[in-house]
Amino acid sequence: MAETKDQRHPQYTKDRQILNELLTQTKPSNRDFAELARLIIRYKGFVGARDIQSDLIKVVNNWQLTEESLFSKTRAIHAIGKVYMAQDEGQDDWA
Repeated sequence: MAETKDQRHPQYTKDRQILNELLTQTKPSNRDFAELARLIIRYKGFVGARDIQSDLIKVVNNWQLTEESLFSKTRAIHAIGKVYMAQDEGQDDWA
C-alpha cells in the first residue's frame, strides 16, 4: 500500500498567523471562538499541516473546551449576529 504524502494547505500561511494569535489568547472573543471552529473544520481530515492540527488541539485544551462545546458555542454566536466585521464580507474562506 502506498504511503500518503503530506500536503501543504493553500491557506497555511494565513491560518498559521491566525492560530499563533489564538495560542496567546487567555480571554477569547466571539471572533476567536469562530476562528478556532473554522480552522478545526478546515483541517479535520486534511493530510498535512500537522503542526496546525496539533496547535488547534492545544487551543481547545487551553480554553478548557471540547470540540463539541466549541461548536455549540459558535452556533449560538452565529445565531445572534455577525461575527466577522464588514471588511471580511464577501470573503468565503472555508475551503
